[in-house]
Amino acid sequence: MAEKAGASPVLPQRDFGPDDIISVIRQIEPTLSPSEQRVAAALLADVDFAVHSSNGELARRAGVSEPTVTRFSRSVGCRGVRELKVRLAQASAVGRIYLELPPHVGTELARPALWRSVFQEIRNAISAVEQQLHKEDVERAAEAIARCSRLAAFGVGGGSTVAVAEVENRFFRLGIAVNHSSDPRLMRMFAATLGRDDVVIAISTTGIISEVIEAAMVAKRYGALVIAITKPQSRLAAVADITLGFHVPEAPDALKPTASRYALLAIIDLLATSTAYLKPREAQERMRRIKYELLKATKEDANGPLGD
Repeated sequence: MAEKAGASPVLPQRDFGPDDIISVIRQIEPTLSPSEQRVAAALLADVDFAVHSSNGELARRAGVSEPTVTRFSRSVGCRGVRELKVRLAQASAVGRIYLELPPHVGTELARPALWRSVFQEIRNAISAVEQQLHKEDVERAAEAIARCSRLAAFGVGGGSTVAVAEVENRFFRLGIAVNHSSDPRLMRMFAATLGRDDVVIAISTTGIISEVIEAAMVAKRYGALVIAITKPQSRLAAVADITLGFHVPEAPDALKPTASRYALLAIIDLLATSTAYLKPREAQERMRRIKYELLKATKEDANGPLGD
């Protein structure tokens, strides 16, 4: 259909991708005009300032005019500066550690600072667990696992997914029938098959993951005993029969792996060892068989770790 005389041409709508405005700005920054790129650079350098500053203050920080800031807002898919600030505030809710680079990045001090900080975070996590765990809770949990018919481990997300796999890795060698799952639907299905002679280890560093809580509740309704490795006084802790509570504050550096993983592994190792010591002959015989079969199939050292 022909356009009406004098009418502005209809431009195709631009696809700005995700609603994460910081991601949008970073993606389209190279396509902006030089003055708008200065606005983007100023904004990304200090998102908190951009959220709380006036239009004029942001313009002065970027070295551009106020109309340029308005144009920039529209270029990145906002109706104006006010909407830009709202969306920036939403995107910055993740916290400053995901917006600002840690000290020393890109300098000669980076490497020694990195090494020290990573190993210190690991030591801190293990020390925190050692101080926070209660001996009686670990012993009760180990006793329940030692006499159970089946053991299930539930956890979703990054660290918890690794941890529940480690539960299976640690306990099958003791002769315990154990499975792990990180799929919400499978967790619920497996929980429904458990009974009074069974035990669930539910893992969540925050204790607020609904899928894990719901699976634990299903298992408990059918009579299984629930052990939670989680934050004390959390929702998951409230569901559990036994809570191995811990909390490791995360370091203010998003580039480093979360140290709570080491806390989880330490708790699992402690629990597995405590269980093995309750049934030492059986546990040792199971591990002897494993080692015997591995030595037949490989040339690994008899004094090396069980299963490499």
